[in-house]
Amino acid sequence: MRMTERFIRSLPKVLLHDHLDGGLRPQTVIDLAKETGYGELPTNSAKGLAVWFHRGAQRGSLPQYLEGFAHTTAVMQTESALERVAYEMMEDMKNDGVVYVETRFAPVFHTEKGLHWDDVVNAVLRGLERGKKDFGVEFGIIICAMRNMKLSLEMAELAVDFRERGVVGFDLAGEEGGYPPKKHVDAFHYIQRENFNITVHAGEAFGKESIWQAIQWCGAHRIGHATRLIEDIGLDKRDNKKITRMGYLAQYVLDKRLPLEMCLTSNLHTGAVKSIAEHPFGLYYKYKFRVTLNTDDRLMSNTTMTKEYKIAHQVFKLNLEALEKLTINAMKSAFVPYNRRIQLIYDVIKPGYAKARVGLGKKNA
Repeated sequence: MRMTERFIRSLPKVLLHDHLDGGLRPQTVIDLAKETGYGELPTNSAKGLAVWFHRGAQRGSLPQYLEGFAHTTAVMQTESALERVAYEMMEDMKNDGVVYVETRFAPVFHTEKGLHWDDVVNAVLRGLERGKKDFGVEFGIIICAMRNMKLSLEMAELAVDFRERGVVGFDLAGEEGGYPPKKHVDAFHYIQRENFNITVHAGEAFGKESIWQAIQWCGAHRIGHATRLIEDIGLDKRDNKKITRMGYLAQYVLDKRLPLEMCLTSNLHTGAVKSIAEHPFGLYYKYKFRVTLNTDDRLMSNTTMTKEYKIAHQVFKLNLEALEKLTINAMKSAFVPYNRRIQLIYDVIKPGYAKARVGLGKKNA
């Protein structure tokens, strides 16, 4: 049964991999630039700025993809700006059918005008809490350390400091090449000793070794992207959708049910895959890896969860049951406490899909 975009938007969704500074509304970027005196935007037209971000992100290179963040982070240097961006993100989630979101950001990028890291996190929390109250979306924050900086331990400590106030995990982000995860092992060991949650960007712009380090050196509970895990999987020469061999790393990820935060559109834009059809997501799903669908950077990649689900439906032929499974996989893999995960699955997600099935059945009767 073919599902329309409107129908897919109505489905309950769970988003685990979304960057706060990669999802601003174009008009908000322009408004905040005026408020803060930032004069480096390429245009003051919201439509034109959106096009600029989209074109800039589609050059097949992760470093080039990341260039647009210079503008978004530049206008997120005050508490009011951070609060506004967080609040609007929650409204956008509501309009996209998202019932739970984990938003991530690096506090080190928001201190150019004197804010302390605590100020940054508190401002974002205020926006998220207002958004939760107004739109009914649940949230968690993931604090990012950057691969090319030496402040990862400080960011890990910051994440743990805020664990009772909405921070649910710790991440390592940024360009992979030349910055292996194991260089930040002290930060990850600290998080492990504190019994806290770890996700790591790995296997997007660098090979399977990056994924191996993220898991075995850094103790990752989830992997962001993991497209290059396919390098540890042997495919039939006559049928590249059939696995003939699985290496120890891929087998470990499968056996341990390590969640993979897959981002279809942004992986195409950064050059991690040549086409959506060639994305390993379809193979991972077929062979029962715990995959989830995510947006990564909604502004840069001009995407939403609705669009990502629609791609999965159209390109990989996922039906409503499969989309429900992906959503439940994501909720099971969230960093909120177990009881809250179960509550959202049985009180929100399953009833939402049951209702959708009835509606789809009537439509196709």
